[in-house]
Amino acid sequence: MKEPNFEVSMNEYLPLRDVVFNTLRQAILRGELKPGERLMEIQLANKLGVSRTPIREAIRKLELEGLVLMIPRKGAEVAEITEKSLRDVLEVRRALEELAVRLACDKISEEKIQELKEAAEYFQSTLKSGDITKIAEADVKFHDVIYLATDNQKLIQLLSNLGEQMYRYRVEYLKRSDFHQQLIDEHEEIIQTIETGQKDKAAKVVCQHVDNQVEAVIDTIRTKK
Repeated sequence: MKEPNFEVSMNEYLPLRDVVFNTLRQAILRGELKPGERLMEIQLANKLGVSRTPIREAIRKLELEGLVLMIPRKGAEVAEITEKSLRDVLEVRRALEELAVRLACDKISEEKIQELKEAAEYFQSTLKSGDITKIAEADVKFHDVIYLATDNQKLIQLLSNLGEQMYRYRVEYLKRSDFHQQLIDEHEEIIQTIETGQKDKAAKVVCQHVDNQVEAVIDTIRTKK
């Protein structure tokens, strides 16, 4: 196993086991720990400056989330991105995004519309940077404005949790520079339909937005095989 290129971010409000779990989770979601890469307890413990116990606990939790696989006689490794796992996550996202955009059409304020426009402009500006983490975070920020506009805390929480699970797919999609202009156009259309209260059209655009992501990532998965 090569030397990991991430560091633990201590948080005085969280137990050490949760800090380690969050650190490894983000490393997987951001692609710093890559699919198929073995998770060696001793090396990870040395890298993060902790004992093997919180590493072991974190790996168990990551296995429950489907981010890690336990291979007999081999140990833990980062789970591969599969078409099945992708479709499972994005089918749920598609349904929740459609609900969110319909609610946003009814509830969004002028202030949030402006915030959404600024988020779209910021996303577009990050595309020039080539920094995939920065681009992904800007894309998350754009969608977060829509979620918050729903004023539905349960929905916001569900989408937030789902967002963590789909981060690795979002990154794979955003690596495809040939889709960047399409993303910009889709964001603009989403803003326009929400601002004018066209719920059915907004829902259609958002669903297509998610479907395009599914097809692009599946194409990437198949190309890598």
